[in-house]
Amino acid sequence: MFQAAAIDTGDKTEFYRELAQQLEALLQGEPNMIANAANTSALMFQTMPDLNWAGFYFLDTDDELVLGPFQGKPACVRIPVGRGVCGTAVKEGQSILVEDVHAFPGHIACDAASRSELVVPVRRHGRVIGVIDLDSPEPARFDRDDQAGIEKLAAIFAAAIG
Repeated sequence: MFQAAAIDTGDKTEFYRELAQQLEALLQGEPNMIANAANTSALMFQTMPDLNWAGFYFLDTDDELVLGPFQGKPACVRIPVGRGVCGTAVKEGQSILVEDVHAFPGHIACDAASRSELVVPVRRHGRVIGVIDLDSPEPARFDRDDQAGIEKLAAIFAAAIG
């Protein structure tokens, strides 16, 4: 049985290296997308400080994301591609780091406590299939090291589901 280990380091590069190792061990041998998204969300929420939401949105159609497994308060179920941070990340096909969600045009506020957000596309066979979405009640919680670390986790997740 997998058990997440506390990651005690002040070095973000090392933190994400260890988190990636834990995620690989957690997902090893399991190809089911929903099960792996649930466990990935739980691992991020448990190990990353200052989060109030961690989870997935998956493309339901070419024009709309639908809520996937997550940890945190209930969330918006459907997000049009091109709207909010998640929909914009899908439309642009790239990660979006938002230091202050109130300054992001068209931000969709599912939890009023959220102040910053990081959204990373998940690609399978070169195509965006969804996003990892992280919210924090702390302004400017995420930086480029977080972005690079979560992009690695997205790649591990995508590889696990084939």
